[in-house]
Amino acid sequence: MERQLRIAAVGDVHDQWDERDNAILQDWDLDLVLFVGDFGNESLTIVECISRLSLPKAVVLGNHDAWYTATPWGRKKCPYDRQQEDRVQRQFEILGGDRVGYRVRDYPQLGVSVVGGRPFSWGGSRWTMQEFYQTRFGVGSLQESGDRISQALNAATEPIRIVLAHNGPFGLGETAESPCGRDWKPIGQDHGDPDLTQAIQASQEAGHPPLLVVFGHMHHRLRHTKQRLRQSFAQDEFGTVYLNVASVPRWVGEGSQQRRNFTLITLDGPEVTAADLVWTDNQGQIDRRLSYFPTPEKVKQLSL
Repeated sequence: MERQLRIAAVGDVHDQWDERDNAILQDWDLDLVLFVGDFGNESLTIVECISRLSLPKAVVLGNHDAWYTATPWGRKKCPYDRQQEDRVQRQFEILGGDRVGYRVRDYPQLGVSVVGGRPFSWGGSRWTMQEFYQTRFGVGSLQESGDRISQALNAATEPIRIVLAHNGPFGLGETAESPCGRDWKPIGQDHGDPDLTQAIQASQEAGHPPLLVVFGHMHHRLRHTKQRLRQSFAQDEFGTVYLNVASVPRWVGEGSQQRRNFTLITLDGPEVTAADLVWTDNQGQIDRRLSYFPTPEKVKQLSL
C-alpha cells in the first residue's frame, strides 16, 4: 500500500511569521513543509525563525528576499551598509541545505525529491537582474536558467518529484485571473517564468513529469478587481498539478481574532488527492477551509 503524505505549503510571508506559526506546524502530523519565499525585504529575523522549524522543509527565495541587492534602485534604498553585510548570502547560510533554488533536495524517507526553480524571480518573459544572477549563480540567460532547473530535475533520485518555485511557469493562461496572469496594466498577459516551463516540459517529455509544482508571487487578491480571486489551481495533460499558494496577507485580524493561512496537500502515492487553503486561529484550530480538489482547471501541456 502506498504511503499517504501530508504536506504544508506556505505562501508569500511578507514579514508575517512567528514562533506560533512554527508551533502550529509542529503540532500537525506533517511529513514536509514547503516555503515559496518572499519572507520580507531581506528579513533575516523571519528567515532565522523559519530555520528553527524542526520539520523536513524546503525553501525557495523570492524577489523580496534580495530586495536591496538584486537591482540598482533597490541598492540605492538599502537601509544597511552593503560593504559590511551581505544579507542574501546570510540567508543562504541560515537556510543551509533546506534552500532549493536551482538545486534538488531528496527525502528518501518520503520517496520525494523537491527541485527548486529560479530563486528571486520577479516573473515575466524578460531576463532581468543579469549581473545578480551571473555573480550569484553563474547564470546568464533564460535558457541557461532553464538548463540549471533541468539539471536539478535530472539529479532527483526519488520517484515523486515536486517543483518548488517562487513564481509559477509560463503557459497557465493569459487572463489577469490566471495562476500567473498579469493583474496590473497592461492587464491580461502571462507573467509566468519561461525557464521553469522549459525545464518542466523537458522532464515531462523525458517520461518523468513532476507530480506537483508549488509557487507563489502572484497574489490571490487581484489588483484590478475585488469581485473575484485569482485562479490558484490547475492540472495539465501529463497529470502535473500546479498550485499557487500566495494567499496574501497571511495574517488577518488581531489578538484573539487573528487568523493565519496555510495550504495543506495530501499525496496518496504518486497522486495529489487533496489541496486545501486553511485559516487557523493562533492555536492552530482550523475554522475556514477552501478545497481546490477535485475540480482543478484543466490546461494542455505547457508551451512557450
